[in-house]
Amino acid sequence: MEFQHPSFLILLVIIPTLVIWYLRSGKDNEGTIRYSKYFFSEQIIQSGKRKHYLILALYLMIITFVILGISRPRSVSNLKETSVSVVDILLVLDISSSMLADDFKPSRLEAVKKTASEFIQGRKEDRIGILVFAGESFIQCPLTIDKAVLKSLINEITVASKEYDGTAIGMAIANGTNRLRNSKVESKVMILLSDGSNNSGEIDPITAAELADQFNIKIYTIGAGTNKSYTRIPGRGMIRNEIDEETLLRIAKVTGGKYFRATDIETLGLVYSEISSLERSEIDVKEYTQYKDLYGWFLIPAFILGMSMEVIRRSIFRMRT
Repeated sequence: MEFQHPSFLILLVIIPTLVIWYLRSGKDNEGTIRYSKYFFSEQIIQSGKRKHYLILALYLMIITFVILGISRPRSVSNLKETSVSVVDILLVLDISSSMLADDFKPSRLEAVKKTASEFIQGRKEDRIGILVFAGESFIQCPLTIDKAVLKSLINEITVASKEYDGTAIGMAIANGTNRLRNSKVESKVMILLSDGSNNSGEIDPITAAELADQFNIKIYTIGAGTNKSYTRIPGRGMIRNEIDEETLLRIAKVTGGKYFRATDIETLGLVYSEISSLERSEIDVKEYTQYKDLYGWFLIPAFILGMSMEVIRRSIFRMRT
C-alpha cells in the first residue's frame, strides 16, 4: 500500500498534540460545577468520566480516519505482459549408413543425437520438428513445443535400412519446406546436417534451397566428418569421406543462413550453440501499474463514527453541546 498524498500524514501529529495538551491543561479549562459528594455517588461520577473519555476517543478516531482518508491510501499491483516471438525450427538430419562412422565417438549418428537433444533443451519457447533423410526423407516429429517428446523421438532415430540408403539433400529440403511454408511465425529455420553429397532424389539441392527462400525459410547447414580422406564403419570397413561442402555452403548462402563444419563432437556442440545464439526468440515484456483507491476504508468509518457519536451524545448520554 502507498499514499498518493503522503504530505497530509504530517497532520497525524495533531493526535498526540491534542492528547498531551488535554492531559496537561485542557481538562483544567473545562466548565466545572461544585456538588456535594453526598448528592452523587462515586459510581455515578466514574460513569460520567467514562462517557466523557469515550466521546474524546471517538473524536480522535474520527480525526485520524479523516487524515488517513485525505492522504489517498491505495494498493499497488505491478502487472507484466509477456509476448514471445517464437522461432519454428526443423532439424533435418542425415541418417544414411555413413552416419555409423566412428570418427565421432561412439558414432556420427549418436553424436548428432546427443548434441541435437542439448540444442532442443535450450529452446524453451520455440516449436521444433525433426525430419530425417537418406535416399528418401521422413518426418520423425512435426513441429511441437513438447521437448520431452522431441528428445524421446531423437533417441529412437537409427540409420536408414539398405533399401532407403543414399543422400537426397534436395528432397529433404523440399520436404522440410513443405512442413514450414504454412507456418505463421516470422522466423522459420532449417538446420540441415549431412556427412555426404547429394546422390539421389529428383530435386537438386540448390533448386530446393531457392524454393525454401521463397517462403522466407533460412537454412543453416552442417558438414559432419573429419578432414581425413577415409573413415571407418565398425564391421563394414573403411569408407570415403565425401562431404560436399560447396553445395552445403551454397544452400546456406541462397537462404541467408550459414555453413558450419564439425569435425568432432565438441565442435558439433559449438555449432549448435552458435546457431542457437543467432536465432534467438524475442521476448517483449510490458509492465503496468494498477492502483486501487482505499480512502473509502477510512472516510466511510469516519462518517459512521461521527453520526454514531452524535446519536450517543444526544440520546444515550443526553448531552446538549
